[in-house]
Amino acid sequence: MLIADDLSKLLEVLPNFIKTVLEEHGDSERLLEIVMDLGRRPEARFADASQYLSKKIISWQDLDYCVKRIGDFSGDNRSGIEKTLHRISSIRNRKGSIVGLTCRVGRALFGTIGIIRDLLKKQQSILILGKPGIGKTTAIREIARVLSDEMHKRVIVIDTSNEIAGDGDIPHLAIGGARRMQVTLPELQHQIMIEAVENHMPQVIIIDEISTELEVLAARTIAERGVQLIGTVHGNFLDSLIKNPVLCDLIGGIQYVTLGDDEARRRGTQKSILERKTSPAFQVVVEIHGRQNLVIHEKVDVTIDQILQGCQSPIQYRSVLHNGKLAIYNKNLLTSSLNNYSPDFNVSTKKTTIYTAKHFLSKKTSVSELLSIQSSLKCNKMLQKLPTFTIANNIRSIILHVYLISSVEINKVIKALQLPLVISKDINTADAVLALRCHVKHNAQLRRIARSRQIVIYSIHSDTIPQITRVLKRITNSKVKNLIDWEKIFCHRTKAEIEALEEAQAAIENILMLKKQPVQLLPRVPSIRELQRMLVNIYNFTTRTFGEEPCCCLRIYLT
Repeated sequence: MLIADDLSKLLEVLPNFIKTVLEEHGDSERLLEIVMDLGRRPEARFADASQYLSKKIISWQDLDYCVKRIGDFSGDNRSGIEKTLHRISSIRNRKGSIVGLTCRVGRALFGTIGIIRDLLKKQQSILILGKPGIGKTTAIREIARVLSDEMHKRVIVIDTSNEIAGDGDIPHLAIGGARRMQVTLPELQHQIMIEAVENHMPQVIIIDEISTELEVLAARTIAERGVQLIGTVHGNFLDSLIKNPVLCDLIGGIQYVTLGDDEARRRGTQKSILERKTSPAFQVVVEIHGRQNLVIHEKVDVTIDQILQGCQSPIQYRSVLHNGKLAIYNKNLLTSSLNNYSPDFNVSTKKTTIYTAKHFLSKKTSVSELLSIQSSLKCNKMLQKLPTFTIANNIRSIILHVYLISSVEINKVIKALQLPLVISKDINTADAVLALRCHVKHNAQLRRIARSRQIVIYSIHSDTIPQITRVLKRITNSKVKNLIDWEKIFCHRTKAEIEALEEAQAAIENILMLKKQPVQLLPRVPSIRELQRMLVNIYNFTTRTFGEEPCCCLRIYLT
């Protein structure tokens, strides 16, 4: 990897007492920025630490020394050094005087986008996602050079603050043969984007830091005109982009849709659901989590739909190993959220590895092993039914004490829904108490007994069938996981059965019951799916089967 930073030109604009220290510093290659604030000590910030450069306090004269040696500041309080990629940002007081400077080191890193070179060849629009300082601008600068010089595309860079191609009228060599259009005011960036398409016939447009509604609209317009768009936005995960009301239109937009009763029942969802409005402006999203660690979403429209439906979405991790080889990790998570998952990149392998990631099972399968597993699923032996087994036999009934409510109606609901509930007249043996709210309010003795036995009193306004049904389901869901004899259920089970039952248990307790959202399980053979369905029925949730054999799987919904 070749690095060009022109650090000496940045040091020339700094006061001598700061310049001398940095010239003698042994770790200047990892320097990110120099911070100079009035009345404070100068500070150098590196990738993983910060360090004071002098005991001397920054004065007005020091700030004025720097300002006179750099170009004029634009409307967004940014400036630069001609023919370099360095950026100097200012902080002003209420009167408009500069009281602080942030001198950002600009570097051209050649060879950094080899990890996603295959994505550039597909000629799809790519959105790069990452937190500030993670390397988004460095990546698109290298992308501009590769597309223009190596793939011979007509590339135009929209350079709002001269951060991509450097300060001055002549663009930096880091963008290769790509043309650069400068923006006079940040608020006019969207107009320059449209002007580039209409006047200069580009095949690729590169834009850094899309942030406003007008820029989002311009990006959608460019995408609809058949121009490949490479852009960046701030954010950590694709999920956060969905929740951003301004930027979500880049990936298709989100809207509430009200379903009819029949359609909601068929889908197993609520009547009001979230759906994608239209086709995304970007077909590929790249999440940057480190210099050599990326997350790739190659089919953004499919991924967004699956996230909104609460289903699993395929996620691809790419990492450059210590030996310089590229490792690709394909993962199918139980949920679409990445917040609780950190990939393990310390894997030495010479071939692409596929991981099946679950909360409770860590299993690594090579490509050849995966193909053999898929072929084995088609064998008749795998499809033969296993010995009949009823999971419900391994759960004891929940004892319910009913206070001044007719047990006839309650027994009807229990029998109709096949709930593991038994009505008892003795409160001392009960696991829960059901009563009308007005009776609980005026019966201190009932509340005292329940408190002493540490049992919950479930109250309802009236003894109607709908209210009784809802409260009985609530009682069952809250008690059932503590009443299942898992040791007895797993006894004499095969490894495949135990794995499937643990997957269903984790999905129900960690996703449905906590996050209140549907979840899709991994593909299983029919006999094992039936075991999973029995377990789901105990928790009183509903299931539907999706896919075709041998990739058929269960999807679990809230009741």
